[in-house]
Amino acid sequence: MSASLSKSFMSPEFLEDYCRCRLFGRIRMSCDQVVPGDETGLTHECGVFGCISAGEWPTQIDVSQVICLGLVALQHRGQESAGIVTSDGTDNKPFRVHKGMGMINNVFNDEAMKKLKGNLGIGHTRYSTSAASEEVNCQPFVVHTAHGALAVAHNGELVNCGSVRKMVLGRGVGLSTHSDSELITQALCLNPPDGEVDGPDWPARIKHLMHLAPLSYSLVIMQKDRIYGVRDPYGNRPLCIGKIVPIKIAGAGDSLQESPEGWVISSESCGFLSIGARYLREVRPGEIVEMTREGIKTISIVERPNAKPQAFCIFEYVYFARSDSIFEGQMVYSVRMQCGRVLAKESWVDADIVSSVPESGTAAAHGFSRESQIPFAEVLCKNRYVGRTFIQPSTRLRQLGVAKKFGALSENVKGKKLVLIDDSIVRGNTIGPIIKLLRDAGAKEVCSQVFFTILARKPWCIIILRYINYKSIRLF
Repeated sequence: MSASLSKSFMSPEFLEDYCRCRLFGRIRMSCDQVVPGDETGLTHECGVFGCISAGEWPTQIDVSQVICLGLVALQHRGQESAGIVTSDGTDNKPFRVHKGMGMINNVFNDEAMKKLKGNLGIGHTRYSTSAASEEVNCQPFVVHTAHGALAVAHNGELVNCGSVRKMVLGRGVGLSTHSDSELITQALCLNPPDGEVDGPDWPARIKHLMHLAPLSYSLVIMQKDRIYGVRDPYGNRPLCIGKIVPIKIAGAGDSLQESPEGWVISSESCGFLSIGARYLREVRPGEIVEMTREGIKTISIVERPNAKPQAFCIFEYVYFARSDSIFEGQMVYSVRMQCGRVLAKESWVDADIVSSVPESGTAAAHGFSRESQIPFAEVLCKNRYVGRTFIQPSTRLRQLGVAKKFGALSENVKGKKLVLIDDSIVRGNTIGPIIKLLRDAGAKEVCSQVFFTILARKPWCIIILRYINYKSIRLF
Protein backbone atom coordinates (compact mmCIF):
# COMPACT_ATOMS: atom_id res chain seq x y z
CA MET A 1 0.00 0.00 0.00
CA SER A 2 1.07 3.58 -0.46
CA ALA A 3 0.65 6.85 1.28
CA SER A 4 0.27 10.43 0.21
CA LEU A 5 0.95 13.52 2.29
CA SER A 6 0.77 17.24 1.77
CA LYS A 7 4.20 18.43 0.60
CA SER A 8 4.25 21.05 3.37
CA PHE A 9 4.58 18.19 5.84
CA MET A 10 8.21 17.84 4.83
CA SER A 11 9.00 21.44 5.74
CA PRO A 12 10.96 21.77 9.02
CA GLU A 13 8.71 24.68 9.96
CA PHE A 14 5.52 22.63 9.62
CA LEU A 15 5.07 21.50 13.20
CA GLU A 16 5.78 24.95 14.59
CA ASP A 17 3.26 26.54 12.25
CA TYR A 18 0.64 23.78 12.21
CA CYS A 19 -2.03 26.07 13.59
CA ARG A 20 -1.78 28.23 10.46
CA CYS A 21 -1.85 25.30 8.06
CA ARG A 22 -4.88 25.36 5.74
CA LEU A 23 -3.95 22.36 3.62
CA PHE A 24 -5.70 19.02 3.48
CA GLY A 25 -3.49 15.97 3.86
CA ARG A 26 -4.29 12.39 3.04
CA ILE A 27 -2.64 9.05 3.67
CA ARG A 28 -3.33 5.53 2.44
CA MET A 29 -1.78 2.78 4.46
CA SER A 30 -1.79 -0.81 5.58
CA CYS A 31 -0.58 -2.05 8.91
CA ASP A 32 0.29 -5.41 10.43
CA GLN A 33 0.92 -4.13 13.91
CA VAL A 34 1.70 -0.88 15.67
CA VAL A 35 4.10 -0.42 18.55
CA PRO A 36 3.57 3.20 19.57
CA GLY A 37 6.17 5.18 21.47
CA ASP A 38 5.59 7.80 24.09
CA GLU A 39 4.93 10.75 21.79
CA THR A 40 3.69 13.98 23.27
CA GLY A 41 1.64 15.02 20.27
CA LEU A 42 -0.62 18.08 20.27
CA THR A 43 -1.81 19.07 23.71
CA HIS A 44 -3.65 22.36 23.79
CA GLU A 45 -7.17 21.34 24.65
CA CYS A 46 -9.21 22.49 27.67
CA GLY A 47 -12.65 24.03 28.04
CA VAL A 48 -13.52 27.33 29.73
CA PHE A 49 -16.97 28.64 30.57
CA GLY A 50 -18.39 31.66 32.36
CA CYS A 51 -21.85 32.92 33.30
CA ILE A 52 -23.18 36.13 34.85
CA SER A 53 -26.83 36.91 35.56
CA ALA A 54 -28.40 40.12 34.29
CA GLY A 55 -30.47 42.64 36.24
CA GLU A 56 -31.11 42.56 39.95
CA TRP A 57 -29.13 40.35 42.30
CA PRO A 58 -29.67 37.86 43.91
CA THR A 59 -30.60 36.19 40.68
CA GLN A 60 -33.29 33.64 39.95
CA ILE A 61 -30.94 31.83 37.57
CA ASP A 62 -29.05 28.88 38.98
CA VAL A 63 -25.67 30.12 37.78
CA SER A 64 -23.70 27.14 39.05
CA GLN A 65 -26.06 24.75 37.26
CA VAL A 66 -25.69 26.71 34.02
CA ILE A 67 -21.89 26.53 34.33
CA CYS A 68 -21.99 22.81 35.12
CA LEU A 69 -24.15 22.09 32.07
CA GLY A 70 -21.86 24.28 29.99
CA LEU A 71 -18.88 22.23 31.13
CA VAL A 72 -20.71 18.99 30.31
CA ALA A 73 -21.05 20.29 26.75
CA LEU A 74 -17.27 20.90 26.78
CA GLN A 75 -16.39 17.53 28.32
CA HIS A 76 -14.82 16.41 25.03
CA ARG A 77 -12.16 19.10 25.52
CA GLY A 78 -10.82 17.62 28.74
CA GLN A 79 -11.61 14.71 31.03
CA GLU A 80 -8.92 14.81 33.71
CA SER A 81 -10.31 17.41 36.10
CA ALA A 82 -12.88 20.16 36.45
CA GLY A 83 -13.67 23.13 38.65
CA ILE A 84 -16.19 25.90 39.25
CA VAL A 85 -15.75 29.19 41.13
CA THR A 86 -18.74 31.44 41.91
CA SER A 87 -19.26 34.86 43.49
CA ASP A 88 -22.18 36.73 45.04
CA GLY A 89 -20.83 39.95 43.57
CA THR A 90 -20.24 41.56 46.96
CA ASP A 91 -17.18 42.50 49.00
CA ASN A 92 -18.15 40.71 52.19
CA LYS A 93 -18.42 37.16 50.83
CA PRO A 94 -15.54 35.04 49.52
CA PHE A 95 -15.52 33.11 46.27
CA ARG A 96 -17.04 29.64 46.46
CA VAL A 97 -14.73 27.03 44.96
CA HIS A 98 -15.11 23.36 44.10
CA LYS A 99 -12.53 21.45 42.05
CA GLY A 100 -11.64 17.81 41.61
CA MET A 101 -10.22 15.07 39.43
CA GLY A 102 -12.39 13.22 36.94
CA MET A 103 -15.42 13.78 34.75
CA ILE A 104 -17.96 16.53 35.37
CA ASN A 105 -20.65 14.23 36.77
CA ASN A 106 -18.16 12.75 39.24
CA VAL A 107 -16.77 16.07 40.45
CA PHE A 108 -20.05 17.96 40.93
CA ASN A 109 -22.57 16.10 43.07
CA ASP A 110 -25.71 17.64 44.62
CA GLU A 111 -23.90 18.66 47.79
CA ALA A 112 -21.15 20.44 45.88
CA MET A 113 -23.65 22.27 43.67
CA LYS A 114 -25.59 23.60 46.67
CA LYS A 115 -22.41 25.26 47.96
CA LEU A 116 -21.77 27.02 44.64
CA LYS A 117 -24.73 29.40 44.66
CA GLY A 118 -23.85 32.80 43.23
CA ASN A 119 -24.67 35.54 40.74
CA LEU A 120 -21.69 34.90 38.50
CA GLY A 121 -19.04 32.25 38.05
CA ILE A 122 -16.50 30.56 35.81
CA GLY A 123 -15.63 26.92 35.17
CA HIS A 124 -12.97 24.78 33.57
CA THR A 125 -12.54 21.24 32.30
CA ARG A 126 -8.94 20.20 31.91
CA TYR A 127 -6.66 18.25 29.64
CA SER A 128 -3.13 18.61 30.99
CA THR A 129 -0.57 20.31 28.75
CA SER A 130 2.40 21.81 30.58
CA ALA A 131 1.76 20.27 34.01
CA ALA A 132 0.96 16.86 35.42
CA SER A 133 -2.51 15.43 35.88
CA GLU A 134 -2.77 16.23 39.59
CA GLU A 135 -5.37 17.94 41.75
CA VAL A 136 -3.06 20.85 42.53
CA ASN A 137 -3.26 21.81 38.84
CA CYS A 138 -7.07 21.83 38.69
CA GLN A 139 -8.56 25.09 37.47
CA PRO A 140 -9.86 27.74 37.86
CA PHE A 141 -6.95 29.16 39.85
CA VAL A 142 -7.94 31.55 42.64
CA VAL A 143 -5.60 34.11 44.21
CA HIS A 144 -6.26 36.70 46.89
CA THR A 145 -4.82 40.13 46.17
CA ALA A 146 -4.82 43.44 48.02
CA HIS A 147 -7.73 44.41 45.78
CA GLY A 148 -9.83 41.31 46.25
CA ALA A 149 -10.00 37.78 44.93
CA LEU A 150 -9.27 36.85 41.33
CA ALA A 151 -10.16 33.60 39.53
CA VAL A 152 -8.72 32.53 36.17
CA ALA A 153 -9.51 29.66 33.78
CA HIS A 154 -7.26 29.09 30.78
CA ASN A 155 -7.35 27.14 27.52
CA GLY A 156 -4.06 27.06 25.62
CA GLU A 157 -0.36 26.94 26.31
CA LEU A 158 2.07 29.84 26.55
CA VAL A 159 4.74 29.58 23.86
CA ASN A 160 7.15 31.77 25.87
CA CYS A 161 6.35 30.28 29.25
CA GLY A 162 10.02 30.30 30.31
CA SER A 163 10.55 34.03 29.86
CA VAL A 164 7.26 34.92 31.55
CA ARG A 165 8.09 32.61 34.46
CA LYS A 166 11.51 34.25 34.83
CA MET A 167 9.87 37.69 34.87
CA VAL A 168 7.27 36.71 37.49
CA LEU A 169 9.84 35.06 39.76
CA GLY A 170 12.09 38.09 39.32
CA ARG A 171 9.30 40.26 40.70
CA GLY A 172 9.35 38.24 43.91
CA VAL A 173 6.25 36.15 43.21
CA GLY A 174 6.37 32.47 44.19
CA LEU A 175 4.77 29.73 42.09
CA SER A 176 3.36 26.54 43.60
CA THR A 177 2.95 24.55 40.35
CA HIS A 178 4.51 24.21 36.90
CA SER A 179 1.20 25.16 35.26
CA ASP A 180 1.33 28.04 32.82
CA SER A 181 -2.24 28.79 33.89
CA GLU A 182 -1.04 29.63 37.41
CA LEU A 183 1.71 31.68 35.78
CA ILE A 184 -0.91 33.71 33.91
CA THR A 185 -2.87 34.21 37.13
CA GLN A 186 0.15 35.51 39.01
CA ALA A 187 1.24 37.72 36.10
CA LEU A 188 -2.17 39.41 36.20
CA CYS A 189 -1.55 40.35 39.83
CA LEU A 190 1.53 42.40 38.95
CA ASN A 191 1.26 46.16 38.55
CA PRO A 192 1.50 47.24 34.89
CA PRO A 193 4.61 49.20 33.82
CA ASP A 194 2.73 52.53 33.63
CA GLY A 195 1.41 52.14 37.15
CA GLU A 196 -2.14 52.57 38.41
CA VAL A 197 -4.19 55.41 39.88
CA ASP A 198 -7.04 54.91 42.35
CA GLY A 199 -6.85 51.14 42.56
CA PRO A 200 -6.12 48.30 40.15
CA ASP A 201 -6.61 48.77 36.42
CA TRP A 202 -7.45 45.20 35.44
CA PRO A 203 -7.83 45.88 31.70
CA ALA A 204 -4.34 47.45 31.73
CA ARG A 205 -2.98 44.39 33.53
CA ILE A 206 -4.62 42.09 30.99
CA LYS A 207 -3.17 44.09 28.09
CA HIS A 208 0.26 43.97 29.72
CA LEU A 209 -0.02 40.17 29.91
CA MET A 210 -1.05 40.02 26.24
CA HIS A 211 2.05 41.98 25.24
CA LEU A 212 4.24 39.73 27.40
CA ALA A 213 2.71 36.54 25.98
CA PRO A 214 1.04 36.96 22.57
CA LEU A 215 -0.19 33.34 22.43
CA SER A 216 -1.70 30.84 23.08
CA TYR A 217 -4.74 31.32 25.30
CA SER A 218 -8.39 31.97 25.73
CA LEU A 219 -9.12 33.19 29.26
CA VAL A 220 -12.09 33.81 31.51
CA ILE A 221 -11.12 36.02 34.45
CA MET A 222 -13.50 36.70 37.33
CA GLN A 223 -13.50 39.47 39.88
CA LYS A 224 -16.16 39.89 42.54
CA ASP A 225 -18.79 41.39 40.19
CA ARG A 226 -17.58 40.94 36.61
CA ILE A 227 -16.01 38.53 34.16
CA TYR A 228 -13.41 39.33 31.51
CA GLY A 229 -13.11 37.22 28.39
CA VAL A 230 -9.73 37.34 26.65
CA ARG A 231 -8.54 35.82 23.39
CA ASP A 232 -4.91 35.98 22.36
CA PRO A 233 -4.00 38.37 19.50
CA TYR A 234 -3.53 35.49 17.06
CA GLY A 235 -6.96 34.00 17.82
CA ASN A 236 -5.30 30.62 18.27
CA ARG A 237 -7.85 29.22 20.73
CA PRO A 238 -11.62 29.65 20.34
CA LEU A 239 -13.91 31.73 22.56
CA CYS A 240 -17.49 32.83 21.97
CA ILE A 241 -20.31 34.75 23.65
CA GLY A 242 -23.99 33.98 24.13
CA LYS A 243 -26.94 35.36 26.02
CA ILE A 244 -29.44 33.52 28.19
CA VAL A 245 -33.02 34.09 27.04
CA PRO A 246 -36.33 33.22 28.73
CA ILE A 247 -37.04 29.51 28.45
CA LYS A 248 -40.39 30.05 26.74
CA ILE A 249 -38.66 31.54 23.71
CA ALA A 250 -35.39 29.63 23.70
CA GLY A 251 -34.73 28.71 20.08
CA ALA A 252 -37.25 31.21 18.70
CA GLY A 253 -36.10 33.34 15.82
CA ASP A 254 -36.82 36.68 17.52
CA SER A 255 -35.17 35.83 20.84
CA LEU A 256 -32.23 38.13 20.14
CA GLN A 257 -34.62 41.06 20.67
CA GLU A 258 -35.70 39.90 24.13
CA SER A 259 -34.23 41.15 27.40
CA PRO A 260 -31.47 38.74 28.45
CA GLU A 261 -31.54 36.88 31.74
CA GLY A 262 -27.78 36.53 31.70
CA TRP A 263 -24.64 36.21 29.62
CA VAL A 264 -22.34 33.27 28.93
CA ILE A 265 -18.87 32.88 27.47
CA SER A 266 -17.48 29.54 26.33
CA SER A 267 -14.72 27.81 24.39
CA GLU A 268 -17.42 26.50 22.05
CA SER A 269 -21.02 27.31 21.22
CA CYS A 270 -22.17 23.67 21.26
CA GLY A 271 -23.76 23.86 24.72
CA PHE A 272 -25.66 27.12 24.35
CA LEU A 273 -29.05 25.74 23.29
CA SER A 274 -29.06 23.18 26.11
CA ILE A 275 -28.80 25.97 28.71
CA GLY A 276 -31.33 28.26 27.04
CA ALA A 277 -28.71 30.57 25.54
CA ARG A 278 -28.36 32.04 22.07
CA TYR A 279 -25.07 32.30 20.23
CA LEU A 280 -24.09 35.93 19.62
CA ARG A 281 -20.55 36.01 18.24
CA GLU A 282 -16.94 34.97 18.67
CA VAL A 283 -14.55 36.99 20.77
CA ARG A 284 -12.24 38.57 18.21
CA PRO A 285 -8.48 37.89 18.22
CA GLY A 286 -6.84 40.19 20.76
CA GLU A 287 -10.18 41.31 22.18
CA ILE A 288 -10.89 41.90 25.86
CA VAL A 289 -14.61 41.78 26.67
CA GLU A 290 -16.13 42.75 29.99
CA MET A 291 -19.30 41.03 31.23
CA THR A 292 -21.34 42.69 33.99
CA ARG A 293 -24.97 42.49 35.08
CA GLU A 294 -25.64 45.39 32.67
CA GLY A 295 -24.29 43.58 29.61
CA ILE A 296 -21.18 42.93 27.52
CA LYS A 297 -18.79 45.49 26.08
CA THR A 298 -15.42 45.50 24.37
CA ILE A 299 -12.71 47.03 26.54
CA SER A 300 -9.81 46.84 24.12
CA ILE A 301 -8.35 44.97 21.15
CA VAL A 302 -4.63 44.18 21.27
CA GLU A 303 -3.07 44.02 17.82
CA ARG A 304 -0.78 41.23 16.67
CA PRO A 305 2.96 41.96 16.70
CA ASN A 306 4.33 43.21 13.35
CA ALA A 307 0.91 42.79 11.69
CA LYS A 308 1.36 39.02 11.53
CA PRO A 309 -1.55 36.92 10.19
CA GLN A 310 -4.23 35.36 12.35
CA ALA A 311 -3.40 31.81 13.50
CA PHE A 312 -6.57 29.97 14.46
CA CYS A 313 -5.73 26.36 15.28
CA ILE A 314 -6.88 24.22 12.36
CA PHE A 315 -7.03 21.21 14.68
CA GLU A 316 -10.16 22.70 16.27
CA TYR A 317 -11.94 21.95 12.99
CA VAL A 318 -10.22 18.60 12.57
CA TYR A 319 -10.55 17.01 16.01
CA PHE A 320 -10.92 19.15 19.12
CA ALA A 321 -14.33 20.74 18.59
CA ARG A 322 -17.77 19.21 18.81
CA SER A 323 -19.37 19.02 15.38
CA ASP A 324 -22.24 21.41 16.19
CA SER A 325 -19.96 24.26 17.27
CA ILE A 326 -19.50 27.36 15.12
CA PHE A 327 -16.11 28.82 14.25
CA GLU A 328 -15.51 31.72 11.87
CA GLY A 329 -19.17 31.61 10.83
CA GLN A 330 -19.04 27.93 9.86
CA MET A 331 -20.43 24.86 11.60
CA VAL A 332 -17.66 22.36 12.29
CA TYR A 333 -19.71 19.50 10.83
CA SER A 334 -20.02 21.30 7.48
CA VAL A 335 -16.27 21.96 7.32
CA ARG A 336 -15.47 18.31 8.02
CA MET A 337 -17.93 17.15 5.38
CA GLN A 338 -16.36 19.46 2.82
CA CYS A 339 -12.94 18.07 3.73
CA GLY A 340 -14.28 14.62 2.86
CA ARG A 341 -15.52 15.87 -0.50
CA VAL A 342 -12.11 17.37 -1.31
CA LEU A 343 -10.39 14.16 -0.26
CA ALA A 344 -12.63 12.11 -2.58
CA LYS A 345 -11.84 14.41 -5.52
CA GLU A 346 -8.11 14.12 -4.94
CA SER A 347 -7.88 10.39 -4.24
CA TRP A 348 -9.63 7.72 -6.33
CA VAL A 349 -10.25 4.47 -4.43
CA ASP A 350 -11.67 1.14 -5.61
CA ALA A 351 -13.85 0.14 -2.66
CA ASP A 352 -17.20 -1.39 -1.72
CA ILE A 353 -18.03 0.89 1.21
CA VAL A 354 -16.89 4.07 2.92
CA SER A 355 -16.83 4.28 6.69
CA SER A 356 -15.25 6.29 9.47
CA VAL A 357 -13.47 6.15 12.78
CA PRO A 358 -16.18 7.61 15.04
CA GLU A 359 -16.86 10.34 15.67
CA SER A 360 -14.73 13.19 14.35
CA GLY A 361 -14.14 11.32 11.08
CA THR A 362 -17.84 10.63 10.39
CA ALA A 363 -18.78 13.93 8.74
CA ALA A 364 -15.80 13.67 6.37
CA ALA A 365 -16.75 10.08 5.55
CA HIS A 366 -20.25 11.21 4.55
CA GLY A 367 -18.72 13.90 2.36
CA PHE A 368 -16.35 11.35 0.78
CA SER A 369 -19.27 8.98 0.16
CA ARG A 370 -21.43 11.62 -1.51
CA GLU A 371 -18.62 12.82 -3.75
CA SER A 372 -17.33 9.35 -4.72
CA GLN A 373 -20.76 7.67 -4.94
CA ILE A 374 -19.42 4.82 -2.80
CA PRO A 375 -22.07 3.91 -0.19
CA PHE A 376 -21.48 4.71 3.47
CA ALA A 377 -21.82 1.99 6.10
CA GLU A 378 -20.84 1.80 9.74
CA VAL A 379 -18.09 -0.72 10.47
CA LEU A 380 -17.11 0.22 14.03
CA CYS A 381 -19.24 0.05 17.15
CA LYS A 382 -18.13 2.61 19.71
CA ASN A 383 -18.27 2.17 23.47
CA ARG A 384 -19.36 5.67 24.50
CA TYR A 385 -18.29 5.14 28.09
CA VAL A 386 -14.61 5.09 27.18
CA GLY A 387 -12.92 8.50 26.98
CA ARG A 388 -11.29 9.95 23.88
CA THR A 389 -7.98 8.15 23.45
CA PHE A 390 -6.06 11.24 22.34
CA ILE A 391 -7.20 13.16 25.44
CA GLN A 392 -6.10 10.54 27.98
CA PRO A 393 -2.85 11.54 29.67
CA SER A 394 -0.46 8.59 29.25
CA THR A 395 0.47 6.44 26.27
CA ARG A 396 -0.45 3.22 28.07
CA LEU A 397 -3.92 4.55 28.89
CA ARG A 398 -4.34 5.62 25.27
CA GLN A 399 -3.42 2.14 24.04
CA LEU A 400 -5.82 0.48 26.47
CA GLY A 401 -8.47 2.98 25.47
CA VAL A 402 -8.17 1.95 21.83
CA ALA A 403 -8.58 -1.70 22.77
CA LYS A 404 -11.72 -1.06 24.81
CA LYS A 405 -13.24 1.67 22.68
CA PHE A 406 -14.25 -0.09 19.45
CA GLY A 407 -15.86 -3.27 18.25
CA ALA A 408 -16.19 -4.36 14.60
CA LEU A 409 -19.56 -4.82 12.85
CA SER A 410 -18.46 -8.03 11.16
CA GLU A 411 -21.51 -8.41 8.90
CA ASN A 412 -20.78 -5.05 7.30
CA VAL A 413 -17.07 -5.80 6.94
CA LYS A 414 -16.67 -9.42 5.88
CA GLY A 415 -15.30 -9.80 2.36
CA LYS A 416 -15.48 -6.06 1.68
CA LYS A 417 -12.92 -3.57 0.44
CA LEU A 418 -13.45 -0.48 2.51
CA VAL A 419 -12.24 3.08 2.78
CA LEU A 420 -11.82 4.11 6.40
CA ILE A 421 -11.83 7.88 6.96
CA ASP A 422 -10.24 9.41 10.03
CA ASP A 423 -9.56 13.03 10.88
CA SER A 424 -5.79 12.87 11.41
CA ILE A 425 -2.88 10.92 12.78
CA VAL A 426 -1.18 12.49 15.78
CA ARG A 427 0.53 9.68 17.67
CA GLY A 428 -0.49 6.63 15.64
CA ASN A 429 -1.95 4.90 18.70
CA THR A 430 -5.41 4.43 17.21
CA ILE A 431 -5.34 3.70 13.50
CA GLY A 432 -3.13 0.58 13.49
CA PRO A 433 -5.13 -1.43 16.05
CA ILE A 434 -8.36 -0.42 14.30
CA ILE A 435 -7.14 -1.70 10.94
CA LYS A 436 -6.08 -4.96 12.58
CA LEU A 437 -9.51 -5.20 14.24
CA LEU A 438 -11.28 -4.80 10.89
CA ARG A 439 -9.03 -7.35 9.19
CA ASP A 440 -9.65 -9.84 11.96
CA ALA A 441 -13.39 -9.25 11.39
CA GLY A 442 -13.00 -10.33 7.74
CA ALA A 443 -12.31 -7.15 5.78
CA LYS A 444 -10.74 -7.97 2.42
CA GLU A 445 -8.88 -4.67 2.22
CA VAL A 446 -8.71 -1.56 4.38
CA CYS A 447 -7.64 1.71 2.78
CA SER A 448 -7.30 4.27 5.54
CA GLN A 449 -7.38 7.94 4.61
CA VAL A 450 -7.14 11.06 6.73
CA PHE A 451 -8.41 14.46 5.70
CA PHE A 452 -5.66 16.31 7.54
CA THR A 453 -1.89 15.91 7.36
CA ILE A 454 -0.05 13.57 9.72
CA LEU A 455 1.04 15.51 12.78
CA ALA A 456 3.60 13.18 14.30
CA ARG A 457 6.38 14.67 16.40
CA LYS A 458 9.05 13.27 14.02
CA PRO A 459 8.14 14.40 10.51
CA TRP A 460 10.62 12.52 8.32
CA CYS A 461 8.97 9.70 6.40
CA ILE A 462 11.52 6.99 7.27
CA ILE A 463 11.02 7.65 10.99
CA ILE A 464 7.23 7.61 10.58
CA LEU A 465 7.53 4.35 8.64
CA ARG A 466 9.44 2.68 11.48
CA TYR A 467 7.29 4.20 14.21
CA ILE A 468 3.88 3.13 12.92
CA ASN A 469 5.22 0.01 11.14
CA TYR A 470 3.62 0.60 7.74
CA LYS A 471 4.85 -1.30 4.70
CA SER A 472 5.53 1.80 2.61
CA ILE A 473 5.01 5.52 2.39
CA ARG A 474 5.06 7.24 -0.98
CA LEU A 475 4.95 11.02 -1.35
CA PHE A 476 3.41 12.79 -4.32
